[in-house]
Amino acid sequence: MVKRPDRNREPQSSQLGWTLILTSTFLVLLSVLLTPAQIPQSQPYSKFIDLVESDRVEKVIISPNRIEYFLKSELAGDQSEQIFTTVPVVQDAELPKILRQHQVEFSATPVNSDNGFWGFIRLLFFIFLIVNIGSLFFRSGQEGGKGISPFTIGRSNARIYSEGSMDITFDDVAGVDEAKTELYEIVDFLKHGAKYIHLGAKIPKGVLLVGPPGTGKTLLAKAIAGEAQVPFFSISGSEFIEMFVGVGASRVRDLFDRAKKQAPAIVFIDELDALGKSRAAAGGLMGGNDEREQTLNQLLAEMDGFEPNTGVILLAATNRPEVLDPALLRPGRFDRRIVVDRPDKSGRLAILEVHARKVKLSGDVDLDKLAARTPGFAGADLANLINEAALLAARYNRNAVTMADFNEATERILTGLEKKSRVLNETEKTTVAHHEVGHAIVGTLMPGTDRVEKISIVPRGIGALGYTLQLPEEDRFLMIEDEIRGRIATLLGGRAAEELIFGKVSTGASDDIQKATDLAERYVTLYGMSDRLGPIAFEKIQQQFLEGITNPRRQVSPHIAEAIDREVKAVIDGAHQIALEILQENRELLNALAQILLQQEILEGDQLRSQLKLAQKTLEIDQWLQTGKLSSANQNSGIKKLTTNQIDRGYPQILSDGIPFRDS
Repeated sequence: MVKRPDRNREPQSSQLGWTLILTSTFLVLLSVLLTPAQIPQSQPYSKFIDLVESDRVEKVIISPNRIEYFLKSELAGDQSEQIFTTVPVVQDAELPKILRQHQVEFSATPVNSDNGFWGFIRLLFFIFLIVNIGSLFFRSGQEGGKGISPFTIGRSNARIYSEGSMDITFDDVAGVDEAKTELYEIVDFLKHGAKYIHLGAKIPKGVLLVGPPGTGKTLLAKAIAGEAQVPFFSISGSEFIEMFVGVGASRVRDLFDRAKKQAPAIVFIDELDALGKSRAAAGGLMGGNDEREQTLNQLLAEMDGFEPNTGVILLAATNRPEVLDPALLRPGRFDRRIVVDRPDKSGRLAILEVHARKVKLSGDVDLDKLAARTPGFAGADLANLINEAALLAARYNRNAVTMADFNEATERILTGLEKKSRVLNETEKTTVAHHEVGHAIVGTLMPGTDRVEKISIVPRGIGALGYTLQLPEEDRFLMIEDEIRGRIATLLGGRAAEELIFGKVSTGASDDIQKATDLAERYVTLYGMSDRLGPIAFEKIQQQFLEGITNPRRQVSPHIAEAIDREVKAVIDGAHQIALEILQENRELLNALAQILLQQEILEGDQLRSQLKLAQKTLEIDQWLQTGKLSSANQNSGIKKLTTNQIDRGYPQILSDGIPFRDS
């Protein structure tokens, strides 16, 4: 069973803390109350001297911070005794002489004789009070708790799972069969270690799971916890790092000490990159001697140091293996690296079947078709797709989730929510309709592009006034250079349609232009497909599994940088001219489809495909696809050029930016 924090312990700890606070407060108040309750009246020092010289003072008690004097009883009137105090004047050295002259009895008290003990008691219990208040905020319930106590700050906060405590097994993990096979070997070693030991085999000390976010690395770790039937310690890499140097290293020691006591055991560290970044990148003035480095050094020593780490297997996960320290990745520490990548079609189907077990599906749901329409989706994306479809079915009060719900959920994930409140004027709707039809016609005739499934001019997402949805028919792992050029031409089809029909362009093509430029730059600098520059990589891939991060350009001379820019522009210009030529050839189809789209707002299915079958391709397209070059006449003159007069005609500008195009 899981060693969970005792639910009764937290109230008991809280009661104990409040008891200590109330006790401390009571004792402090008691020390105050036990001091003399009678507070003498305070008088000026000059009046005290006058009373002494007039023989009215009977007795004086002198202390370092005050003088207490008593008047004679016959002068006290109705009162039995009058006691007054005053502050002594240090410079008055004649006071004892004056008191002797007037026969006044006087004495002195030792320093702190009246409140020294109680002052010490107050100080002691104030400290005691502060410590207990701090313990209330930083208490740690018990082993495996998440809190931090001042007395246990160096202890590990790993959660411990034992046999039967985790209900996730390998049956709940799909789409990563290779990774499951590698990890099941470790589980089998822990269960049946005799057959491995008989052959002299040793189990890997460390297993590193690497892959994009959402592919199931943590889920695999949970499955191991459910299958291994040995103590399983789970902790995040960020939980080792604290403000004080040495705390992380202490927690690493404590974690492995606890694991060794319960060996055989598995230790799982999620997000290892938070802990194991390369020490070469520290760059400190003192050699990078910081908390992270000390923690990493301790982890390296625990995994494969002088003392053997018998019976403890370290399992870790990260999506940034390129930043890890080389000493952490060498054999003897992480002996095995398992890539948990995005699933293929069969893997996506298996994942959908796992997540659809608890969802009531209607008879028209085709999970195989859904798997084919979701390339690039990770396991977390597919789980979200199932849930979104179920939420949509519940919104429409259906008894089961239909295929229409899955199609709508797919579009919501890819393009965002519908913006029914965003109303376009007629000029904007006309421009968006021709823009999207331009994408669809060019995409139909280009190789390497996915099948056009839907065109919509219903605004979606942030700034998206319309979209063209292309869904692949199969998984692709390689792209030929003419397919890349075809995709660039498809991206520029919307802008080309605006130029051809209206004689000027709008801001709606900005997202398309950005994607086309990025793809053309990779065509030249990363894929080495430029005839002029040759197979040279001018970009460095730094993030292997994280998307959306621009690869840095290598240091090149100004001459090479200028040549790269010219090649990128040549690819973009060629694709632009081809898109214009295709749309010029199919201008009637462009106008007809745009009018239908303006009336229906959405075109999809057989109606859309039957119309797109009428699109015609010219010989110039075949030549460009084969060589990447246009004929000299076409290249010099162009299909359509904008004049200054056309640009200055008061055509309204579309303010919303970024009509998206799904580039699978």
